[in-house]
Amino acid sequence: MFIESIQSKALTLPMVKTFKTALRSIDHLEYVLVEVKTGKGMSGIGGAAPSAVITGETTGSILAAVDHIAQQLKGMDAKDPDGVFRKLNGCMVGNGSAKAAVDMALYDLLAKSEEKAVFQFLNGSPRTLITDMTIGIDTVPVMEKDCKDAVKDGFSVLKIKVGHDPDEDIRRLISMSEVAGPDVALRIDANQGWTPKQALRVADAIAAHKLNVQLMEQPVKSYDIKGMAFVRSRTSLPVYADESLFSPVDALRILDAGAADGFNIKLMKCGGIYNALKIAAIAESAGIPCMIGSMMETSVSVAAAAHLACAEPVIRHFDLDAPLFCKSQPVGGGIQYQGSRVCLSEAPGLGFTTDTI
Repeated sequence: MFIESIQSKALTLPMVKTFKTALRSIDHLEYVLVEVKTGKGMSGIGGAAPSAVITGETTGSILAAVDHIAQQLKGMDAKDPDGVFRKLNGCMVGNGSAKAAVDMALYDLLAKSEEKAVFQFLNGSPRTLITDMTIGIDTVPVMEKDCKDAVKDGFSVLKIKVGHDPDEDIRRLISMSEVAGPDVALRIDANQGWTPKQALRVADAIAAHKLNVQLMEQPVKSYDIKGMAFVRSRTSLPVYADESLFSPVDALRILDAGAADGFNIKLMKCGGIYNALKIAAIAESAGIPCMIGSMMETSVSVAAAAHLACAEPVIRHFDLDAPLFCKSQPVGGGIQYQGSRVCLSEAPGLGFTTDTI
């Protein structure tokens, strides 16, 4: 089953509404679809979401990187997955999203070749995945409405984007907690927006007001591992690493510094399922849990993340709501949503009804 070609195509998809975080504001979704074809007529698809402020990748750079990867992998036997994945990860530095798109297309292909769903190919089993719903940064009235709508739609966990002014963020969180009610848990994501002392001020306010907050995600700059360790050592609120965590090496570095209580694994950051499995293994060995998250992505790459979650029990939190922000999806199948429940297909591969771009 030799790799004959790897093709890519850029898309622009409309979103339901503008999405805002401490790092960016977007009103449409740029996306790159990737297809790996073999000489036997089999194919697999994957996708990448450009996010220049997080991964450093743009649509143009992803397209160029996929072209380079295609040249490196052409002619290789996909039935030698370790060799192919090592070549994929070693053929260029960085470019995690481009690598992730090819990676998931390869897993789609390999699982199809054995007539298994990807989670079965990874020795996983069906699992209930309950995603949170993300509430983007906005004025308090807008966030209150978004919060009410999410609860009405059946979401019991809300991920609140913060990270601008800590005092305003505290007011936001108090308001969101009141609107959501005592039975709805909150997760807060500062997207690197605070200093360590500001993060502690917010954590202290959460404790003082007895807010139902499960965890604090990436409170400080991605490079400030010491600052994140400072925050973690001075609050009982679990601190999760996101933008600080791209690779298995990053995972070891974060653990060595005592900087996180958990990892947020995103395929766009780490380069796909192959490396995500390594990060999950490190977390399991260290006795810490993981969250599976996503950038602003379509159902293509989020389906891959969901299949990974079904194969890794150490992944205990699910942030897989990104496709719900899109007005349409580039391909059919993959995953469906029943309220907050993410439903996987057990069809071969990633379960897409369209297997070509």
